[in-house]
Amino acid sequence: MRKMLCVAGLAPALLLATPAFADQALAMQNGCLGCHKPEGKLVGPDFKQIAERYRSDPAAVEKLTAKVKAGSQPGEPLNWGQTMMPPSPAEPDNIRTIIRWMLTH
Repeated sequence: MRKMLCVAGLAPALLLATPAFADQALAMQNGCLGCHKPEGKLVGPDFKQIAERYRSDPAAVEKLTAKVKAGSQPGEPLNWGQTMMPPSPAEPDNIRTIIRWMLTH
């Protein structure tokens, strides 16, 4: 009986933690983590830096989804350094999910 209570007590915590792991896994599956990390620069800015810049922008999810889908365009000013971002082949719904997760960092 005691073991059952312990497991039952962990269930809500596991349910709350699962979306964070699921969205990080989605970011990995869609190639985001090849250039970005949750914290610390890799090729592009880390998720924390992006979140700090865009968190207060109500249009951030759609702006960033369009940017990720299109990538950087030749001649366009680069906002995060000298490396252009390639367009993402990911589905827009997956990109939105990843961006919503990223904005919570």
